[in-house]
Amino acid sequence: MRYRLVLTPLLVLLLLGTAWIAYAPGLHGDFLFDDFGNLPALGAMGPVDNWHTFWRYITSGTADPTGRPLTLLTFLLDARNWPADPYPFKRTSLILHLLNGILLYALLARLGQLLAMEAPRRQAAALLGSALWLLHPLLVSTTLYIVQREAMLPATCVIAGLLTWLHGRAQLGHGRIPSGLVWSIVGVGGFTLLAVLAKANGALLPLYVLLIEIIVLAPRHPVPAGNAQRTYRGFLWTFVAIPTAAICAHITWVGIHGILTGGPDFRAWSIGQRLLTEPRVLMDYLSLLWLPHPFSSGLFNDQYVVSTSWLHPATTLPAIIVLLALLGSAWWLRQRHPAASLAILFYFAGQLIESTSLPLELYFEHRNYVPALLMFWPLGLWLTDTRTMPVLKRGLMIVLPLGLALMTHARAELWGNVHTQALLWAKINPDSARAQANAAQIEMQAGHPQDAIHRLEKLLATQPDQTQLAFNLIGARCLTGGISHDDIVAARKAMQGSANTGTLLAHWFDRTLPVAMSGECPGLTSEVLLDLINTGLSNPKLATAGPQQDLTYLRGRIALIQHQPSAAQADFIRALDLQVRPGMALEAAATLGAAGYPTQGLQLLDHYKQVQNQAMPPGFGMPMLHAWVLARQNYWPHELTHLRQQLTLDARAGNTNTAQPNPDAGATH
Repeated sequence: MRYRLVLTPLLVLLLLGTAWIAYAPGLHGDFLFDDFGNLPALGAMGPVDNWHTFWRYITSGTADPTGRPLTLLTFLLDARNWPADPYPFKRTSLILHLLNGILLYALLARLGQLLAMEAPRRQAAALLGSALWLLHPLLVSTTLYIVQREAMLPATCVIAGLLTWLHGRAQLGHGRIPSGLVWSIVGVGGFTLLAVLAKANGALLPLYVLLIEIIVLAPRHPVPAGNAQRTYRGFLWTFVAIPTAAICAHITWVGIHGILTGGPDFRAWSIGQRLLTEPRVLMDYLSLLWLPHPFSSGLFNDQYVVSTSWLHPATTLPAIIVLLALLGSAWWLRQRHPAASLAILFYFAGQLIESTSLPLELYFEHRNYVPALLMFWPLGLWLTDTRTMPVLKRGLMIVLPLGLALMTHARAELWGNVHTQALLWAKINPDSARAQANAAQIEMQAGHPQDAIHRLEKLLATQPDQTQLAFNLIGARCLTGGISHDDIVAARKAMQGSANTGTLLAHWFDRTLPVAMSGECPGLTSEVLLDLINTGLSNPKLATAGPQQDLTYLRGRIALIQHQPSAAQADFIRALDLQVRPGMALEAAATLGAAGYPTQGLQLLDHYKQVQNQAMPPGFGMPMLHAWVLARQNYWPHELTHLRQQLTLDARAGNTNTAQPNPDAGATH
């Protein structure tokens, strides 16, 4: 018995060491994609080195109504300004992954105890179940993708919340009502709140509690009748049943409303098509979980084929049937095989928010991080039952974790090499515009623009409305001698059909405008850029205020380069009026001043003063709190006053190039 007390911690340490070694090659990778859309907030309003900048940063999130401040807080462990080194971010995420593995072991062991399993078997099964999860290669794209710490933190909160709630429920079972109620409320209410502050899918913790209560606890460990039972029922209604019903009702309403109205304009599919597609997506996820391999599609899934009917693609209806069969079987087997039943229902419960009716992108591997927590526990229980096939099962206990560790190591090596990663993902995803554009950028950086041209032209022929392909093609052409009329036509066609340029156009414009003005790329002129912008402005798919503001502002920058300050000022004012924001006013006025036109900058600030009462109200949730923080700190009036003073000095002195765009303005387009 004593040796087991020592053996289990040693095995846990061995598991953690194996996981660290498996992931180690990926720690030296770079930032990727959405990292650049989120992490620069660390320096957007100045280095986070005092309480004022801390509160501005921690409330700056825009994802979910909460803004995910818990995730933002953890990024401060790794950097307090931007640009930053990616290694500390990846190291912290890996440590968090290992912590989640330890917590998962504790949860599985506790569940095994509640199912009346013998100590040696439940501990071995818990260790094996957590090892298979911890070492699974599918989770590499969550752990090493820095921004997806927002998917990892809910797992920490969910497991910790379940353990805390289970402790509180045990206290109630022993008649300790006050302490049991407090522990239960902290476990479910407190940790749900923390999980939601990391990402919205943390709100599913009450549903996980409900599943464990129904499948594991109620049939075997009922709370004794009396005050304890009444107290616990009240707790379940308040903190478990009602929140779960609210989430289900919201998802159902979004689905029904979407089916009736057709769905969001910013997606290429309707809500009805999404609901038909997601069963196929879930089957793909399960295939990757149970038939793992070293490499997958990674972060690029924009080429995923949408289901347009029950029979197109042909796998749509079979996927729906399998999904319903799994759910029905899991419920039917809940008494005879509670562990398997719980693992299946837990998985699909974990996909409820991100893989049903909400209009998110169709497919991302990181959506399996929390749902798969219990996935391999039933396998661990089967392998540790050595009454049958003992030799085979003991062999599998060693082979399976080591096999997963080797695949994870191979995938982590890929994540540590941006060049190889980009080319492999492009090969795996030949129809993904994102994957091909990313690979083309890597090829251009490596001095192989001709390879990039070949890659981009091939896909652009079948996806002519993809601006990311057309713009990168122009960049590659510039490296090989200049652009042609056909390249301009292709870019114009992409701007005519693009549904959403996002931040792509603004970032590409920032890189391309100096090239156009310097004449380094024959055929690329400011007139060509202006034509592309005007084409975008006439695109009905880009008729909303956001894209119109971006394009109009960029047109003003071209006018400024062409020494047309009045035209530039007019475009800046027009862009500002589309969405009145102080950050926009600051950036536009500072840009005019930096170009040598401080008087026009002052006039733009005067215009903003007249229309500032029409400023966009902050969105619900964290944006409202962020606006309150800025108002409390008198942030915008201070920045506007400072810029006005500088522009005034420049205008008086005739100094044409001292007013620089304020990095603290926080303007986004």
